[in-house]
Amino acid sequence: MPSPEDTLLKDTITRCREAGLRRTWALEELLNLLIATAKPLTLADLADSPTLKDRCDRATVFRLLVRLEKQGILRRLGLHDRSAYYTLNVPGQHSDYLICTECGVIEKLDIACPVEALEAKISKQSGFKKLYHELEFFGVCPLCA
Repeated sequence: MPSPEDTLLKDTITRCREAGLRRTWALEELLNLLIATAKPLTLADLADSPTLKDRCDRATVFRLLVRLEKQGILRRLGLHDRSAYYTLNVPGQHSDYLICTECGVIEKLDIACPVEALEAKISKQSGFKKLYHELEFFGVCPLCA
């Protein structure tokens, strides 16, 4: 029986193919890294990883990230003056984040999403389909405070 990570990789590759992206070694490895870490990663985190570092240059990794974000497969997070972080968008799931305005650390918000009920109400009243939201809270983390 395949692991949840294997299933997620397979489903994500299917979404990539449906979006017109070619299945390449670099694409698959980038997705593997994002799935395995289960947290947002920067371009540097991905490009400097042992598996990608020797086989892909930073520009290739960046182009992949841009394409994946454009297709809605990845979500870009971060402060405007700091490195962007990337995380996998999984249909039917979403994550909300806390972002420190001092050091840039990003943490997943571990509470029930406070916006889901509002999203459902807006969808019902407006008639919009496939409605989604991205929620990020900005502040100063305990270490910086």
